[in-house]
Amino acid sequence: MKLTTEKILPALPAPLLAWYRQNARDLPWRRTADPYRIWVSEIMLQQTRVAAVLGYYARFLAAFPSVEALAAAPEDRLMKLWEGLGYYSRARNLQKTARIVAERGAFPDTFQGLLALPGIGEYTAGAIASAAFGAREAAVDGNVLRIFTRLTDCHDDIADPRVKRTVRDALQAVMPETAEDIRIFNQATMELGATVCVPNGPPRCEACPVRELCLGRMRGTAEALPVKRAKKARRTEEKTVFLLLRQGRVALRRRPDGGLLAGLWEFPNAEGALDEPAAGEAVSAWGLTPRVWRSRLTAKHIFTHVEWHMTGYALEVSGDGPEDFFWADEAALAAHAVPSAFARYYAQAMEILREAAP
Repeated sequence: MKLTTEKILPALPAPLLAWYRQNARDLPWRRTADPYRIWVSEIMLQQTRVAAVLGYYARFLAAFPSVEALAAAPEDRLMKLWEGLGYYSRARNLQKTARIVAERGAFPDTFQGLLALPGIGEYTAGAIASAAFGAREAAVDGNVLRIFTRLTDCHDDIADPRVKRTVRDALQAVMPETAEDIRIFNQATMELGATVCVPNGPPRCEACPVRELCLGRMRGTAEALPVKRAKKARRTEEKTVFLLLRQGRVALRRRPDGGLLAGLWEFPNAEGALDEPAAGEAVSAWGLTPRVWRSRLTAKHIFTHVEWHMTGYALEVSGDGPEDFFWADEAALAAHAVPSAFARYYAQAMEILREAAP
């Protein structure tokens, strides 16, 4: 039989689902049909590795075991539990959605109903609708796009939204019919992309349950797929970060409510890579007097579209500083959500505060 794209996709579900049932990783969100737990996992897994999510997922559900508990949670506690996962707007949208769902009394059980909730896009709506409710809705992420383009030897640009829609429609047309199979079809496709048809290197074709259906393998093009236009280069920003120490406390301030890391706590900082005299002037401009310069440390943090290059100073100061400064002791610093962009400075501040503790 000559393999054509029209024959590949209808033949996909049977070997894929059989392979998944034998080889799927045992992950906690795969042991439930509870839409709340599935939803939390899907939001956490956005642009985040499974290994990084596991601990957060367990702690999050221990703290907020129900959608009602999450809806009622203090924002500072929510953000502290999210600390280190990044993309903090996800946590805020989680709570917005939790409040909507708690008020309604249940999650919507349709793709369109889920899509209308804050922070839920087409992929997440499809993943929840299928896994929680057995709805025949495809979920297409980077793993799925990679599998599809390799299977069909498709050289279209996967960054084009029209291509993603075409892939979603094509997979939805061949999704299985029984609820039991529907619930795992999307997960099986994603699992194949995460563990066998992998990115950043040659696919593990010898372990692939659908290798006999794969035009990319047969034609020798699989490793070159998918095709994706180059991303714009990240811009670089220079910053100077201050660990301002006073009477066993360090200064924090809350970031603005909009933009990058919105509403989280940070160490006071200034634009540019300041040398010590210029850094001293910045401290004085906050109404503080530098007393003892303790250390200088550099760090770098990469966001999706921007890269921070940071120069940092730890110094003893006197004075009150601006009204928006919060002077935190060790316990207070541990209780506040400081994003991982400041991880090196957070660790240094903790070390200094512990040394200063009576």
